[in-house]
Amino acid sequence: MAQLQAQRRALALLATTGLAFAAASALPAAAATRAALVSDPASLVNPFIGTTNSADDFPGADDPFGMVQWSPDTPSRPDGGGYEYNDSSITGFSLTHLSGPGCSGEGDVPILPTVGAVNTSATDSFSHSNESASPGYYSVTTSNGVTTQLTVTPRSGMASFTFPSTTEANLIFKLNGSANSDSNEQFNIVSSSEVSGQVTSGGFCGASNTYTVYFDMVFNTSFATNGSAAVKASTAKASESKNEHTLHGALPKAKSTAKSNGTSNAVTPNASANDGYVTFNTTSNQTVLANVGVSFVSIANATQNRTTENPNWDFASTKSAAHTAWNNVLGKVAVAGGTSAQQTVFYTALYHAALHPNLISDENGQYPGFNGSTQTVDSGHSAEYGNFSGWDIYRSQAQLEGLIDPTVASDTAQSMVDDYAQTGLFPKWSEDNGETYVMVGDPADSILADYYAFGARNFDTSTALKDMLAEATTSGNDRPGLTYLEQLGYLPTNGSYGCCNFYGAAATTLEYDSADFAISALAGELGDTSDQSAMASRAQDWQNEFDHNSGYIQPRTYQGTWTSGFSASSESNFVEADSYIYTPMVPFNVHGLAAAMGGNAALNSYLDTVLSSFSGSNGYSDFSNEPSLEIPWEYDYTGEPYKTQDVIREIQDQIWTDAPGGLAGNDDLGEMSAWYVWSALGMYPETPGTADLALGSPLFTQEVITLPSGNTLTINGSGAADNAPYVQSATWNGSAWNDAYAPSGAITSGGTLTFTLGTSANTSWASASSAAPPSYAGSPSYTDIGISADSSSSSADFDGVGYSYSASALSSAGITPGSTVTANGVSFTWPNVSAGRPDNYEANGQTVTSSGSGAISFLGSASNGPSTGTAVVTYTDGSTQNVPISLSDWTLGGGSASVLAGDTTVATMSYRNQSGASSDTISTYLFATKPMNLASGKTVASVTLPSNVASGGLHIFAIGYTSAASPAVGSVYSGVSSSVLSGLCLDDNGGGTTNGTHVQIYTCNGTAAQQWTIASNGTIQTEGGCLDVSGSGTSNGTVVQWWGCDNTGAQQWEVGANNSLINPESGKCLDDPNSTTTTGTQLQIYTCNGTGAQNWTLP
Repeated sequence: MAQLQAQRRALALLATTGLAFAAASALPAAAATRAALVSDPASLVNPFIGTTNSADDFPGADDPFGMVQWSPDTPSRPDGGGYEYNDSSITGFSLTHLSGPGCSGEGDVPILPTVGAVNTSATDSFSHSNESASPGYYSVTTSNGVTTQLTVTPRSGMASFTFPSTTEANLIFKLNGSANSDSNEQFNIVSSSEVSGQVTSGGFCGASNTYTVYFDMVFNTSFATNGSAAVKASTAKASESKNEHTLHGALPKAKSTAKSNGTSNAVTPNASANDGYVTFNTTSNQTVLANVGVSFVSIANATQNRTTENPNWDFASTKSAAHTAWNNVLGKVAVAGGTSAQQTVFYTALYHAALHPNLISDENGQYPGFNGSTQTVDSGHSAEYGNFSGWDIYRSQAQLEGLIDPTVASDTAQSMVDDYAQTGLFPKWSEDNGETYVMVGDPADSILADYYAFGARNFDTSTALKDMLAEATTSGNDRPGLTYLEQLGYLPTNGSYGCCNFYGAAATTLEYDSADFAISALAGELGDTSDQSAMASRAQDWQNEFDHNSGYIQPRTYQGTWTSGFSASSESNFVEADSYIYTPMVPFNVHGLAAAMGGNAALNSYLDTVLSSFSGSNGYSDFSNEPSLEIPWEYDYTGEPYKTQDVIREIQDQIWTDAPGGLAGNDDLGEMSAWYVWSALGMYPETPGTADLALGSPLFTQEVITLPSGNTLTINGSGAADNAPYVQSATWNGSAWNDAYAPSGAITSGGTLTFTLGTSANTSWASASSAAPPSYAGSPSYTDIGISADSSSSSADFDGVGYSYSASALSSAGITPGSTVTANGVSFTWPNVSAGRPDNYEANGQTVTSSGSGAISFLGSASNGPSTGTAVVTYTDGSTQNVPISLSDWTLGGGSASVLAGDTTVATMSYRNQSGASSDTISTYLFATKPMNLASGKTVASVTLPSNVASGGLHIFAIGYTSAASPAVGSVYSGVSSSVLSGLCLDDNGGGTTNGTHVQIYTCNGTAAQQWTIASNGTIQTEGGCLDVSGSGTSNGTVVQWWGCDNTGAQQWEVGANNSLINPESGKCLDDPNSTTTTGTQLQIYTCNGTGAQNWTLP
């Protein structure tokens, strides 16, 4: 594979800009006829993929997102899946499983058919030649001559056991055989053809969570004898005695509140038992059928689940219904073309991605609450779900779930909201109804926002957002260290975090940033522009961990220093990866990351290095684990999407195969499989909480996705072949498409995206800067607390040794939160925060959103200074200017130094505060730098603070200008094509001045109808009227028009990310419908999506 990779990359380097279209050799010969779409995808699934090589999937019978996973366990008992393909015996067929979680779990109530004398520790040997599996079905004939067939409904299972002719045909119930330790085992003989029982287990990854599973099993014939073994002391299994997560880090220490709940409906309950058995006489009828209901509430509910879902004895019909249920889900994505192996790998990955999360509610609506008490499913919802592998599935499984089954995803989202209502926390990694706190970050935010973005919207979104904001702003078990994040803008390596499995401070900061951005995205969708802005800004805190000297995300101490002995290949202070892998983890602002590194070329070089290995060699990318999954798609943002196309195909070929070992690393409840599905479709949900899809290239000649709206998205791959991953050209609904991201509305309204693919790279396709997927910038949080109240002097530390400005002394000097400070003709706005809260930036290369013109000045001081550095001003036209900053020491060296030339003393205070002591009587100062002239006629968009300073700490409280940005007048250019200045302009139809006149796109002509004033009151004006949302509408598709200016919200516009124009009243963006280039098309408002259809270059 490495040789193939080298060959492909050599081809990529040989391709020349503009010539790839013409090179006949670049395009494989077109097929004479188009291959038919797969009509029975379930028949292509190979459940044995991922049953070795540490993927830990299981091959048994299950329904999509079902409660029951009736599957064989083998002696190696891999974590979660319980089945190792290389084993040669079966220890039992247990009722519950997890798909590759990385820790042992579930595997409850193993049942084993045996022949002869009862042996409760028996195993059955088998050969794979006598084994088969398909979605919803498993079969094996063991060496004792018993053929076991299993199938399921959502909450029940059905088995067919065909024994030899014997009077000793046994079914052994290994009640003490769960993957982790068991307690409260019970085996009840209800009648001569019915048994029931229960077992309590839990302890996932060493946590204290517990759950109880109840079962009720009825047979089509009476058993002759039965029995049970006495309870022994509960002991840990060998697999759990290791007390560690295979790939997922340290143990959680928090305690779950989940409790068992339920009552037995047994007629003749036996004493509690480790094991039970029933024995049949099969001399006249060798086949014993068994129906079993499962519940996490009670035996009575297990019985009801069984009798409601499968009251009959027709095994073939039950199996067929399970097959149909899977086709209903898998058929949401129909593919054509590719090899048979590629189709099998694809549909198996889609199958694995739809195994979890799982039903935990019963047919009667009851479920074990996340607080331990029995609850009932909310009105308007059909089920409750558990088993959330949050740190894993937020990356791409949740988006896929929302796309292919929005009903389940909506119910899952509501389950998460219910969890918060019952416990005050969203699930992080829950097993059934109990939290385990495995892994880090706050993944529920991304999961909920992604469900919404990808079409699952039937849940209480307003409550979800309220709770997400509460969890993100209140330190608790799900967000340990939040106080540090608010104080410093990062999580320090030497902080005190207490509860709940906190580790990897540098990585966890990035996880919180992604979660914050997801909250921002959902807030924007729901019209909460204030929280949208605030959380988007806090998401930029990654900048506080980026060391501009090394070019890496690095761990920092509470004192602000970089940890010593840093190595990019070390996992110290990271989570299951290193700085090589975590540095690119800024999926919502890849443009900002590239800028921090020094530009696209620098980031491209970095990606080339990190992606030179896919197996973790040298600390480089490791595609057996989640942190690497987003990295290859970042070439789309840096002008080299052909490398995304190349690398993705290499990863697909190296890791995913139609074989038991054809998936590297834990499948993590379907996340790794979901990544493969997206990659084969040729797109990936890179940005948390949004429907943004970075493009690769399709694996198949055609892919048809049935969307939640009922519309279809068709992806055509003309010339698709394993050796032809390179996009030569693309069209969207027949018009040229030259962007490296999916068109606006692709997953809502649908359409047809057609790629022409070849064997050599077209390095020019989608390489323009405007063709990059959206990046979302914003100002990072203040990074330093420099002001304390006199009564709470320990709440701030300006200089690193416990001293701070006094809020009272500043107030006496006329400086209060939110006040205007004036110096040298420049007006500054003092931070509007209370004492003891972050209030200034200690310069470390942060990019701060700021707008102004004329001359620029900085308000602040130096700690342990004076301090100097160079800021970079970025203008709205993309050009930059270096601006030197020099700030005097805040105490002038205790009175021994002079004010630097050019600094103006803005305020003098007679004392400062000292942590843990009375005030320190020493003159303390604030300074303003000499205003530096800016480029004439240009407006500042952002300021990047110095990444390196000479001596001390350079602290900035505010940035000001000699004049605010004056209203601009001129043409507003559409960015609908790959060039921002596309030749199409915002136009008042015919220069009309009648209310309701269409505002449209039209060929730029410089007439008065295209001269727009960007007014300071938030309106955009031409011909004496304003750009107006018709009827103050807030729905997608509401048209915009010319209307007399009336100061209503329908005429307010704000400049947003990616040159968008946002109407705050609706929370939606000015949009060119369907990205059309047809002149005369009336414009509309539409959900903000960062596409070229919403890109407007202002005068």
